[in-house]
Amino acid sequence: MAKYAAYGCSFTKSGTEYAGVTNISGPGLSVDTEDVTSHDQATAWEEHVATILRSGDVTLDIVYDPAAATHKYAAGGLLYDLVQRTAISCTLVFSDAAPTTWSFSAFVTGFEPGMPVDGYLSASVSLKLTGAVTLV
Repeated sequence: MAKYAAYGCSFTKSGTEYAGVTNISGPGLSVDTEDVTSHDQATAWEEHVATILRSGDVTLDIVYDPAAATHKYAAGGLLYDLVQRTAISCTLVFSDAAPTTWSFSAFVTGFEPGMPVDGYLSASVSLKLTGAVTLV
């Protein structure tokens, strides 16, 4: 089994890589289940069926540059996408040799800047996926 460093992963919107991304978390993919255990089944073990696929959230930690095209409140920027409440086309690119990509639509649902006196200007950005995820 190959092992890969996370360095080199990227997060893009419509083919444009977001600037200054230091950490990418998610999305946490899952499936809901429903209990279909009945009195007339052969054993007393519970039984389940899979129902709705859940796409989860993505969190980006960024070195925030208020003037960067992918950060600012102008067309193409994260803050603009949040305020406009429009789904954007995103791709998560992994650092493996292929490379593996996950593509999806998402809404920017949160933008929280950080300004520590002894640190750098940063932000935590939250995105909520909507619809199907293409796993390649």
